Amino acid sequence: MLAPNLWTREDDVRGGYYRPMHVHRAEIGHDGKGRVLAWKHVIVGQSIMSGTPFEPFTLKDGIDSTMIEGVAESAYPFPIALEVHHPKVSVPVWAWRSVGHSHNAFVMETLIDELARTAGLDPVTYRRTLLRKHPRHLAALDLAVGKSGYGKRSLASGRAWGVAVHEAFDTVVAYVVEASMNGEQPALHRVTAAVHCNMAVNPRTIEAQVQSGMVMGLGTTLPGAQITLKDGVVQQSNWHDYRIATHADAPQIAVHIVPSAEPPTGIGECAVPPIAPALANAVAALTGKRYRTLPFGA
Repeated sequence: MLAPNLWTREDDVRGGYYRPMHVHRAEIGHDGKGRVLAWKHVIVGQSIMSGTPFEPFTLKDGIDSTMIEGVAESAYPFPIALEVHHPKVSVPVWAWRSVGHSHNAFVMETLIDELARTAGLDPVTYRRTLLRKHPRHLAALDLAVGKSGYGKRSLASGRAWGVAVHEAFDTVVAYVVEASMNGEQPALHRVTAAVHCNMAVNPRTIEAQVQSGMVMGLGTTLPGAQITLKDGVVQQSNWHDYRIATHADAPQIAVHIVPSAEPPTGIGECAVPPIAPALANAVAALTGKRYRTLPFGA
């Protein structure tokens, strides 16, 4: 009997398929009171579907639909003019958990927060106003806010709230976080999550998926959570030089489910995208500093 063909971790890290790099540029015209007058949004990154069997039904007019999910169909009623570019790069890429939502939610939710604070508005109140025609988003946001004590409970000195809500694959997840700064690094202390996936068939499975998705998303913010290449060779090889979130990074988390009798929409990947922007928004509230990259400070 032949032994299974198993890669070492070093072979996997240095020879696998990678989440593609993406860069966003958003130019927003607003009236200073939260009203957006114009929004030009450019996304540049490799297509993960080009050259695969999925290309015929995922690329339309040269645009990979997975790259714009979470922006093109955003629940926010903004006049977004979206532009996409797919450069050809000699690095093998493929889907990472939550696919395009992983970077698009970070950009959209940090920009929403910045618009609110620029206008002197509470970030939750601002989102509620924008999402008034999206009851599932509102239900998830309100549940997370209510269970967290946001706006009603005083935080310890040196801590701040951060909020994000995002729909991915027909399921909405909202996070309200409490964070502080440990020197130059953010520290996440508590996460209140609310998920709207319609009918909850197995609540414990939903809880587990949100917990694990949150920790995986948190990992994208950590220093060292990136693959770099030099002279065409991946520099990382194992956990000592490629960082993932561990127990030491994990906060307290409470998961709440919006009651619904509608057909279930799923819970596989939707918990990953909103945690990075929620943490970034808490840091901005604390320090005034805006993180523009994942991992933070990269």
